[in-house]
Amino acid sequence: MLLNMNAHYLSGFGNEFETEALPNALPRGRNNPRRCEYGLYAEQLSGTAFTAPSSKNKRSWLYRIRPSVKHWTAPDEIDVPNWRSAPEASLTVPTQYRWDPISLDGMDANWISGMHTMTLCGDLSLQTGMATHVYAFGQSMMTDYFCNADGELLVIPQTGKLRFITELGALVVEPQEIAVIPRGVVYKVEIIEGPCRGFVCENYGQLFTLPERGPIGANGMANARDFKAPIASFHDSEEDSHVTYKWSGKFFRSQLNHCPLDVVAWHGNYYPYKYDLRDYSPIGSISFDHPDPSIFTVLTSPSELDGTANVDFVVFKERWLVGENTFRPPWYHRNAMSEFMGNIHGVYDAKPSGFGPGAMSLHNMFVPHGPDSAAFEKGASESDDPVLLKDTMSFMLETRFVQQVTTYALNGAPLQKDYPECWDGVDKKFDGSAGVK
Repeated sequence: MLLNMNAHYLSGFGNEFETEALPNALPRGRNNPRRCEYGLYAEQLSGTAFTAPSSKNKRSWLYRIRPSVKHWTAPDEIDVPNWRSAPEASLTVPTQYRWDPISLDGMDANWISGMHTMTLCGDLSLQTGMATHVYAFGQSMMTDYFCNADGELLVIPQTGKLRFITELGALVVEPQEIAVIPRGVVYKVEIIEGPCRGFVCENYGQLFTLPERGPIGANGMANARDFKAPIASFHDSEEDSHVTYKWSGKFFRSQLNHCPLDVVAWHGNYYPYKYDLRDYSPIGSISFDHPDPSIFTVLTSPSELDGTANVDFVVFKERWLVGENTFRPPWYHRNAMSEFMGNIHGVYDAKPSGFGPGAMSLHNMFVPHGPDSAAFEKGASESDDPVLLKDTMSFMLETRFVQQVTTYALNGAPLQKDYPECWDGVDKKFDGSAGVK
Protein backbone atom coordinates (compact mmCIF):
# COMPACT_ATOMS: atom_id res chain seq x y z
CA MET A 1 0.00 0.00 0.00
CA LEU A 2 1.34 3.44 -0.99
CA LEU A 3 -0.44 6.54 0.24
CA ASN A 4 0.23 10.27 -0.12
CA MET A 5 3.88 10.13 -1.18
CA ASN A 6 3.53 13.41 -3.06
CA ALA A 7 4.53 16.59 -1.25
CA HIS A 8 1.83 18.37 0.78
CA TYR A 9 2.70 20.79 3.51
CA LEU A 10 1.83 22.31 6.88
CA SER A 11 2.95 25.91 7.44
CA GLY A 12 4.97 27.33 10.33
CA PHE A 13 8.34 27.03 12.06
CA GLY A 14 8.53 25.00 15.27
CA ASN A 15 4.76 24.56 15.45
CA GLU A 16 3.12 21.59 17.15
CA PHE A 17 1.54 19.79 14.19
CA GLU A 18 -0.67 16.73 13.83
CA THR A 19 -1.32 14.87 10.59
CA GLU A 20 -2.69 11.46 9.64
CA ALA A 21 -2.82 9.52 6.40
CA LEU A 22 -5.75 7.37 7.60
CA PRO A 23 -8.77 8.69 9.55
CA ASN A 24 -8.58 8.38 13.33
CA ALA A 25 -5.02 7.03 13.23
CA LEU A 26 -4.08 9.69 15.81
CA PRO A 27 -5.33 9.01 19.37
CA ARG A 28 -7.22 12.04 20.72
CA GLY A 29 -8.76 13.24 23.92
CA ARG A 30 -9.25 10.60 26.60
CA ASN A 31 -8.33 7.75 24.25
CA ASN A 32 -5.25 5.90 25.44
CA PRO A 33 -2.53 7.71 23.47
CA ARG A 34 -0.37 4.57 23.27
CA ARG A 35 -3.18 2.16 22.27
CA CYS A 36 -3.50 2.72 18.56
CA GLU A 37 -6.03 2.14 15.83
CA TYR A 38 -5.24 -0.06 12.79
CA GLY A 39 -2.82 -2.15 14.86
CA LEU A 40 -0.21 0.62 14.77
CA TYR A 41 2.66 1.04 17.21
CA ALA A 42 3.27 4.31 19.11
CA GLU A 43 6.87 5.51 19.13
CA GLN A 44 8.39 8.77 20.34
CA LEU A 45 11.19 10.42 18.37
CA SER A 46 13.06 12.80 20.70
CA GLY A 47 15.34 15.46 19.21
CA THR A 48 16.23 16.90 22.62
CA ALA A 49 16.57 15.59 26.16
CA PHE A 50 13.27 14.82 27.91
CA THR A 51 13.98 17.60 30.41
CA ALA A 52 14.90 20.35 27.94
CA PRO A 53 13.03 23.62 28.62
CA SER A 54 9.58 23.66 27.11
CA SER A 55 10.52 26.37 24.62
CA LYS A 56 13.34 24.17 23.28
CA ASN A 57 11.90 20.69 23.77
CA LYS A 58 11.60 18.85 20.45
CA ARG A 59 9.81 15.53 20.04
CA SER A 60 7.19 13.88 17.87
CA TRP A 61 4.97 10.87 18.41
CA LEU A 62 4.89 8.49 15.45
CA TYR A 63 2.14 5.94 14.86
CA ARG A 64 3.68 3.33 12.61
CA ILE A 65 3.19 -0.12 11.14
CA ARG A 66 6.38 -1.49 12.71
CA PRO A 67 8.41 0.03 15.54
CA SER A 68 11.92 1.15 14.63
CA VAL A 69 13.49 -1.81 16.43
CA LYS A 70 12.36 -3.77 13.35
CA HIS A 71 14.38 -1.42 11.10
CA TRP A 72 17.66 -1.79 13.01
CA THR A 73 18.75 -5.37 12.44
CA ALA A 74 22.41 -6.33 13.06
CA PRO A 75 23.99 -3.51 11.05
CA ASP A 76 27.35 -4.13 9.38
CA GLU A 77 29.96 -1.35 9.21
CA ILE A 78 30.58 -0.09 5.67
CA ASP A 79 32.95 2.43 4.10
CA VAL A 80 31.68 5.76 2.75
CA PRO A 81 35.09 7.26 1.97
CA ASN A 82 34.27 10.84 1.02
CA TRP A 83 31.84 11.65 3.86
CA ARG A 84 34.01 12.64 6.83
CA SER A 85 33.26 13.69 10.41
CA ALA A 86 34.92 15.96 12.96
CA PRO A 87 37.41 15.89 14.48
CA GLU A 88 40.15 15.00 12.02
CA ALA A 89 43.84 15.88 11.86
CA SER A 90 44.31 19.43 10.58
CA LEU A 91 45.40 20.01 6.99
CA THR A 92 44.50 23.69 7.11
CA VAL A 93 46.80 26.68 6.76
CA PRO A 94 45.74 30.32 7.34
CA THR A 95 45.03 31.31 3.75
CA GLN A 96 42.03 31.97 1.56
CA TYR A 97 40.51 28.95 -0.20
CA ARG A 98 38.19 28.87 -3.19
CA TRP A 99 36.89 26.03 -5.37
CA ASP A 100 35.26 25.83 -8.78
CA PRO A 101 32.02 23.81 -8.98
CA ILE A 102 32.61 20.07 -8.73
CA SER A 103 31.99 18.11 -11.91
CA LEU A 104 28.61 16.65 -12.85
CA ASP A 105 30.23 13.99 -15.06
CA GLY A 106 29.89 10.28 -14.28
CA MET A 107 26.73 10.61 -12.20
CA ASP A 108 26.42 6.97 -11.11
CA ALA A 109 26.36 8.01 -7.43
CA ASN A 110 23.34 8.48 -5.14
CA TRP A 111 22.73 10.78 -2.16
CA ILE A 112 25.12 8.86 0.13
CA SER A 113 27.96 7.97 -2.24
CA GLY A 114 27.76 11.37 -3.95
CA MET A 115 28.50 13.30 -0.73
CA HIS A 116 31.97 14.86 -0.36
CA THR A 117 33.12 16.65 2.79
CA MET A 118 34.86 20.00 2.30
CA THR A 119 35.42 21.33 5.84
CA LEU A 120 35.08 20.12 9.44
CA CYS A 121 35.05 21.78 12.83
CA GLY A 122 34.21 20.95 16.42
CA ASP A 123 33.58 17.41 17.65
CA LEU A 124 30.45 15.43 16.87
CA SER A 125 30.85 13.33 20.04
CA LEU A 126 30.59 16.57 22.05
CA GLN A 127 27.72 17.81 19.85
CA THR A 128 29.57 20.98 18.82
CA GLY A 129 30.61 22.29 15.45
CA MET A 130 29.61 21.34 11.94
CA ALA A 131 30.74 19.95 8.61
CA THR A 132 30.24 21.34 5.12
CA HIS A 133 29.68 18.96 2.25
CA VAL A 134 29.05 19.22 -1.46
CA TYR A 135 26.96 16.60 -3.24
CA ALA A 136 26.77 15.57 -6.87
CA PHE A 137 24.78 12.54 -8.00
CA GLY A 138 22.55 11.23 -10.74
CA GLN A 139 20.84 8.18 -9.21
CA SER A 140 17.73 8.02 -7.06
CA MET A 141 17.64 5.87 -3.93
CA MET A 142 15.13 3.14 -4.78
CA THR A 143 15.13 0.60 -1.93
CA ASP A 144 17.97 2.23 0.00
CA TYR A 145 17.31 4.54 2.94
CA PHE A 146 19.46 6.73 5.16
CA CYS A 147 19.46 7.92 8.78
CA ASN A 148 22.00 10.35 10.30
CA ALA A 149 22.33 10.21 14.09
CA ASP A 150 25.28 12.64 14.18
CA GLY A 151 23.74 15.90 13.00
CA GLU A 152 20.79 17.57 11.34
CA LEU A 153 21.33 18.24 7.64
CA LEU A 154 20.69 21.63 6.06
CA VAL A 155 20.42 20.93 2.32
CA ILE A 156 21.03 23.75 -0.19
CA PRO A 157 20.39 22.60 -3.79
CA GLN A 158 22.31 24.40 -6.53
CA THR A 159 21.13 22.49 -9.59
CA GLY A 160 18.56 19.71 -9.93
CA LYS A 161 15.26 19.08 -8.16
CA LEU A 162 14.97 16.56 -5.30
CA ARG A 163 12.26 14.70 -3.43
CA PHE A 164 13.07 13.77 0.18
CA ILE A 165 10.70 10.97 1.15
CA THR A 166 10.93 10.75 4.93
CA GLU A 167 9.21 8.81 7.68
CA LEU A 168 7.00 11.85 8.31
CA GLY A 169 6.18 12.72 4.69
CA ALA A 170 7.70 14.11 1.51
CA LEU A 171 9.51 17.37 0.74
CA VAL A 172 10.23 18.56 -2.82
CA VAL A 173 13.19 20.95 -2.93
CA GLU A 174 14.68 22.91 -5.83
CA PRO A 175 17.48 25.48 -6.19
CA GLN A 176 16.89 28.62 -4.09
CA GLU A 177 15.02 26.48 -1.56
CA ILE A 178 16.46 24.62 1.43
CA ALA A 179 15.47 21.53 3.40
CA VAL A 180 16.39 20.55 6.97
CA ILE A 181 16.39 16.85 7.87
CA PRO A 182 16.60 16.30 11.66
CA ARG A 183 18.89 13.81 13.35
CA GLY A 184 17.44 10.34 13.57
CA VAL A 185 14.89 10.63 10.76
CA VAL A 186 14.90 7.86 8.12
CA TYR A 187 14.47 8.92 4.48
CA LYS A 188 15.48 8.41 0.89
CA VAL A 189 16.27 10.92 -1.85
CA GLU A 190 14.79 10.75 -5.35
CA ILE A 191 15.70 12.86 -8.36
CA ILE A 192 12.87 14.77 -10.01
CA GLU A 193 15.15 16.74 -12.32
CA GLY A 194 18.83 15.93 -12.55
CA PRO A 195 21.70 15.62 -12.37
CA CYS A 196 21.89 17.17 -8.93
CA ARG A 197 24.53 19.26 -7.19
CA GLY A 198 24.38 21.32 -4.02
CA PHE A 199 25.70 22.01 -0.56
CA VAL A 200 25.01 20.53 2.87
CA CYS A 201 25.69 21.77 6.38
CA GLU A 202 25.82 18.91 8.89
CA ASN A 203 25.08 20.61 12.21
CA TYR A 204 26.44 18.72 15.22
CA GLY A 205 25.31 21.37 17.72
CA GLN A 206 22.02 22.80 18.94
CA LEU A 207 19.14 22.56 16.50
CA PHE A 208 18.67 25.29 13.92
CA THR A 209 16.16 27.91 14.95
CA LEU A 210 15.09 31.37 13.81
CA PRO A 211 17.43 34.15 14.97
CA GLU A 212 16.22 36.76 17.43
CA ARG A 213 15.17 39.89 15.60
CA GLY A 214 16.06 42.27 18.44
CA PRO A 215 15.29 45.92 17.55
CA ILE A 216 14.07 44.80 14.10
CA GLY A 217 10.91 43.66 15.83
CA ALA A 218 8.18 41.24 14.85
CA ASN A 219 8.49 41.21 11.05
CA GLY A 220 11.09 40.73 8.35
CA MET A 221 13.94 38.30 7.73
CA ALA A 222 12.63 34.70 7.63
CA ASN A 223 9.00 34.56 8.71
CA ALA A 224 7.82 31.43 10.53
CA ARG A 225 4.72 31.04 8.36
CA ASP A 226 6.85 30.45 5.24
CA PHE A 227 8.42 27.23 6.54
CA LYS A 228 6.75 24.01 5.39
CA ALA A 229 6.50 20.63 7.12
CA PRO A 230 5.26 17.44 5.40
CA ILE A 231 1.91 15.81 5.95
CA ALA A 232 1.81 12.16 6.96
CA SER A 233 2.27 9.49 4.31
CA PHE A 234 3.37 5.89 4.46
CA HIS A 235 4.59 2.98 2.37
CA ASP A 236 3.43 -0.48 3.49
CA SER A 237 5.66 -2.84 1.57
CA GLU A 238 7.55 -6.07 2.22
CA GLU A 239 10.20 -5.39 -0.41
CA ASP A 240 13.85 -6.10 0.42
CA SER A 241 15.65 -2.91 1.34
CA HIS A 242 18.63 -1.45 3.19
CA VAL A 243 19.06 1.36 5.70
CA THR A 244 22.44 3.08 6.05
CA TYR A 245 23.03 4.68 9.44
CA LYS A 246 25.61 7.39 10.12
CA TRP A 247 26.41 6.96 13.79
CA SER A 248 29.40 8.37 15.73
CA GLY A 249 31.22 9.23 12.51
CA LYS A 250 30.91 5.71 11.08
CA PHE A 251 28.50 4.13 8.63
CA PHE A 252 26.46 0.96 9.22
CA ARG A 253 24.05 -0.90 6.95
CA SER A 254 21.02 -3.00 7.89
CA GLN A 255 19.20 -5.36 5.56
CA LEU A 256 15.40 -5.36 5.86
CA ASN A 257 12.51 -7.29 4.34
CA HIS A 258 10.20 -4.26 4.37
CA CYS A 259 10.11 -0.50 3.80
CA PRO A 260 10.95 1.58 6.91
CA LEU A 261 8.81 4.57 5.81
CA ASP A 262 5.71 3.23 7.56
CA VAL A 263 4.52 6.13 9.75
CA VAL A 264 0.77 6.43 9.21
CA ALA A 265 0.26 9.45 11.50
CA TRP A 266 2.35 11.77 13.67
CA HIS A 267 2.07 14.75 15.96
CA GLY A 268 4.74 16.92 17.54
CA ASN A 269 7.33 19.58 16.79
CA TYR A 270 10.30 17.52 15.57
CA TYR A 271 10.08 16.99 11.82
CA PRO A 272 11.73 17.76 8.47
CA TYR A 273 10.95 21.11 6.90
CA LYS A 274 11.67 23.24 3.84
CA TYR A 275 11.92 26.96 3.13
CA ASP A 276 12.01 29.05 -0.04
CA LEU A 277 14.94 31.49 0.21
CA ARG A 278 13.14 33.79 -2.22
CA ASP A 279 10.64 34.44 0.60
CA TYR A 280 13.38 35.92 2.81
CA SER A 281 12.68 39.61 3.53
CA PRO A 282 16.05 41.41 3.64
CA ILE A 283 16.74 44.15 6.16
CA GLY A 284 19.28 46.86 5.36
CA SER A 285 20.35 50.49 5.57
CA ILE A 286 18.06 53.15 4.11
CA SER A 287 20.40 56.05 4.89
CA PHE A 288 24.16 55.50 5.12
CA ASP A 289 26.74 52.96 6.30
CA HIS A 290 26.86 49.20 5.67
CA PRO A 291 25.23 46.91 8.28
CA ASP A 292 26.84 43.63 9.32
CA PRO A 293 25.94 40.52 7.28
CA SER A 294 24.22 39.06 10.36
CA ILE A 295 21.08 40.91 9.23
CA PHE A 296 20.79 38.24 6.51
CA THR A 297 20.65 35.28 8.94
CA VAL A 298 17.97 32.75 7.99
CA LEU A 299 18.68 30.10 10.66
CA THR A 300 21.04 29.86 13.61
CA SER A 301 22.41 27.05 15.76
CA PRO A 302 23.20 28.78 19.07
CA SER A 303 26.12 27.99 21.35
CA GLU A 304 26.54 28.48 25.09
CA LEU A 305 28.02 31.92 24.34
CA ASP A 306 25.32 34.53 23.82
CA GLY A 307 25.42 35.95 20.31
CA THR A 308 28.18 33.57 19.19
CA ALA A 309 26.78 30.86 16.96
CA ASN A 310 27.75 27.26 16.63
CA VAL A 311 26.72 27.98 13.02
CA ASP A 312 24.71 30.70 11.30
CA PHE A 313 23.12 30.18 7.88
CA VAL A 314 23.10 33.49 6.01
CA VAL A 315 21.71 34.24 2.54
CA PHE A 316 22.56 37.07 0.14
CA LYS A 317 19.67 37.47 -2.29
CA GLU A 318 18.28 40.12 -4.62
CA ARG A 319 17.87 43.44 -2.79
CA TRP A 320 18.13 47.20 -3.13
CA LEU A 321 21.30 49.06 -2.15
CA VAL A 322 20.44 52.64 -1.23
CA GLY A 323 23.03 53.74 1.35
CA GLU A 324 24.44 57.17 0.53
CA ASN A 325 28.10 58.13 0.91
CA THR A 326 28.69 54.44 1.60
CA PHE A 327 30.88 51.70 0.10
CA ARG A 328 28.14 49.24 -0.72
CA PRO A 329 29.91 45.94 -1.50
CA PRO A 330 31.13 43.79 1.40
CA TRP A 331 34.12 45.48 3.03
CA TYR A 332 37.62 44.17 3.70
CA HIS A 333 37.42 42.14 6.84
CA ARG A 334 39.09 39.95 9.44
CA ASN A 335 36.63 38.02 11.56
CA ALA A 336 36.70 36.06 14.83
CA MET A 337 34.26 33.68 13.10
CA SER A 338 35.02 31.38 10.15
CA GLU A 339 33.08 31.74 6.91
CA PHE A 340 32.24 29.09 4.28
CA MET A 341 30.42 30.52 1.26
CA GLY A 342 28.69 29.02 -1.76
CA ASN A 343 27.06 30.51 -4.85
CA ILE A 344 23.61 29.09 -5.62
CA HIS A 345 22.62 31.33 -8.50
CA GLY A 346 23.86 34.33 -10.47
CA VAL A 347 26.71 36.70 -9.58
CA TYR A 348 27.97 37.55 -6.08
CA ASP A 349 28.69 41.29 -5.96
CA ALA A 350 32.02 41.05 -4.09
CA LYS A 351 33.42 38.44 -6.51
CA PRO A 352 32.09 39.13 -10.03
CA SER A 353 34.47 36.57 -11.55
CA GLY A 354 35.82 33.23 -10.35
CA PHE A 355 32.85 32.55 -8.04
CA GLY A 356 30.10 31.29 -10.31
CA PRO A 357 27.11 29.10 -9.38
CA GLY A 358 28.34 25.97 -7.61
CA ALA A 359 31.62 27.57 -6.48
CA MET A 360 32.69 27.62 -2.81
CA SER A 361 35.12 29.61 -0.66
CA LEU A 362 36.52 29.43 2.87
CA HIS A 363 37.85 32.33 4.95
CA ASN A 364 38.84 31.06 8.36
CA MET A 365 39.03 33.14 11.52
CA PHE A 366 41.17 36.28 11.18
CA VAL A 367 42.18 35.41 7.61
CA PRO A 368 41.66 38.70 5.69
CA HIS A 369 39.22 38.77 2.81
CA GLY A 370 36.92 41.12 0.93
CA PRO A 371 36.05 42.36 -2.56
CA ASP A 372 38.43 41.59 -5.38
CA SER A 373 40.01 44.49 -7.25
CA ALA A 374 37.24 44.73 -9.88
CA ALA A 375 34.49 44.76 -7.24
CA PHE A 376 36.35 47.39 -5.21
CA GLU A 377 36.84 49.73 -8.17
CA LYS A 378 33.19 49.39 -9.17
CA GLY A 379 31.96 49.97 -5.62
CA ALA A 380 34.28 52.92 -5.04
CA SER A 381 33.18 54.69 -8.23
CA GLU A 382 29.42 54.16 -8.06
CA SER A 383 27.10 57.08 -7.50
CA ASP A 384 24.65 57.31 -4.61
CA ASP A 385 21.73 56.36 -6.86
CA PRO A 386 19.78 53.31 -5.66
CA VAL A 387 20.94 50.04 -7.21
CA LEU A 388 18.94 46.83 -7.42
CA LEU A 389 21.11 43.74 -7.06
CA LYS A 390 19.49 41.24 -9.43
CA ASP A 391 20.20 37.68 -10.47
CA THR A 392 22.05 36.76 -7.28
CA MET A 393 21.74 34.16 -4.53
CA SER A 394 24.72 33.17 -2.38
CA PHE A 395 24.95 31.83 1.16
CA MET A 396 27.35 31.75 4.09
CA LEU A 397 27.86 29.22 6.89
CA GLU A 398 29.57 31.08 9.72
CA THR A 399 30.89 29.35 12.83
CA ARG A 400 32.98 30.23 15.88
CA PHE A 401 35.31 27.28 15.11
CA VAL A 402 38.24 27.02 12.72
CA GLN A 403 37.04 25.02 9.72
CA GLN A 404 39.54 22.31 8.80
CA VAL A 405 39.77 21.49 5.10
CA THR A 406 39.66 17.81 4.16
CA THR A 407 41.95 15.75 1.96
CA TYR A 408 39.22 15.77 -0.71
CA ALA A 409 38.97 19.58 -0.58
CA LEU A 410 42.73 19.90 -1.10
CA ASN A 411 43.35 17.10 -3.59
CA GLY A 412 40.03 16.00 -5.11
CA ALA A 413 37.90 19.12 -5.46
CA PRO A 414 38.77 21.77 -8.11
CA LEU A 415 40.77 24.07 -5.79
CA GLN A 416 41.62 27.49 -7.22
CA LYS A 417 45.26 27.65 -6.16
CA ASP A 418 45.56 31.16 -7.60
CA TYR A 419 42.56 32.53 -5.66
CA PRO A 420 44.61 35.02 -3.55
CA GLU A 421 45.75 36.64 -6.80
CA CYS A 422 42.29 38.20 -7.17
CA TRP A 423 43.57 40.94 -4.85
CA ASP A 424 46.75 41.64 -6.85
CA GLY A 425 45.11 44.68 -8.43
CA VAL A 426 44.25 46.25 -5.07
CA ASP A 427 46.99 48.89 -5.28
CA LYS A 428 48.18 51.56 -2.91
CA LYS A 429 46.09 54.72 -3.26
CA PHE A 430 47.41 56.63 -0.25
CA ASP A 431 48.20 60.32 -0.70
CA GLY A 432 49.19 61.97 2.57
CA SER A 433 48.65 65.45 1.21
CA ALA A 434 45.22 64.89 -0.26
CA GLY A 435 43.34 66.06 2.83
CA VAL A 436 45.55 69.09 3.60
CA LYS A 437 43.99 72.48 2.79
